[in-house]
Amino acid sequence: MQRRHFLAGAAIAGGTGWTLPGLVRAQAADYPSRPIRMLVGFAAGGTPDTIARTVAEAMSRALGQPITVDNRAGANGIIAAEALAKAAPDGYTVLVTTASLVVNPSVYRKLPYDLDRDLAPVTNIALGDGYLLICNPRLGVSSVRELVDYGKKNKGLTFSSPGVGNTLHLAAQTFADSTGFELTHVPYKGAAQALNAVMSGEVQAMVIPPTVALPQIKAGKVTVLGFTGTRRWPFLPDVPTIAESVRGFEFDSGWHGLFAPAGTPAPIIERLNAAARRALAEPKVRDFLVQGGYEPDPQSPADYARYLQGERQRYAAIVKSARIEPE
Repeated sequence: MQRRHFLAGAAIAGGTGWTLPGLVRAQAADYPSRPIRMLVGFAAGGTPDTIARTVAEAMSRALGQPITVDNRAGANGIIAAEALAKAAPDGYTVLVTTASLVVNPSVYRKLPYDLDRDLAPVTNIALGDGYLLICNPRLGVSSVRELVDYGKKNKGLTFSSPGVGNTLHLAAQTFADSTGFELTHVPYKGAAQALNAVMSGEVQAMVIPPTVALPQIKAGKVTVLGFTGTRRWPFLPDVPTIAESVRGFEFDSGWHGLFAPAGTPAPIIERLNAAARRALAEPKVRDFLVQGGYEPDPQSPADYARYLQGERQRYAAIVKSARIEPE
């Protein structure tokens, strides 16, 4: 596909007197001249979706063009990543996804795209502190230690998550491994659906991004037991960290990043990077992220590419430790 775009660009350049670099500069100078589509690999209402929509709104102001969010939920973000890999490398299709992107190569034997060849990192958006551990109130537990005891006495405590191998699944599996009880994982299409399953009693517990669970916690529809980060979440200071009961346990909530198709001209990548940085500097955006347990984390495309390599290795070790067999 990239070769076809190259040949088409070369033909246009040859017919107009432009050199190809000159054509690329002209395209970048005019970018963007029409609306941009932002793919999101997870369902509407979940944390990736709300972060994407908040950032998209701010980036659209910086770029002077609308950005439309297009949810392509399912398969742990693979569907959206594949759509990005097949999109024209012109800056008019981008992707916001999670750390699941670098987890998937360890969880799935075959992917419909190559992470290194088909996707171009633009910038990290947000870096998370941790997740909340919650359960159905009818389970009758009110602390991390009580949940561990319940899990040891009742084999196969059910946990939900938005798919196999995502960071919520890995956090739950790591928690179970750290405390010595058996976990039965039940995957759903998105965090909102997984949360609904806990509220209904279809499953018993899960770890979840704080902002998704907070309204249900306040309404008493779920019981919050602990926080997976290294320090208590400032917006629920009475909720202990899991490490306060399980020595040495910690699990951050990963990151959300911005990507373009490989082959997108460097000036357009830089324009997107600058727009994302400007968006993350807006107080409204920063406050939204901080209240959700995240920090803005803009990086240059080159720095982000190096960061992703390290993250891929880190999560490969977690997947191996959690004994998740590739599908």
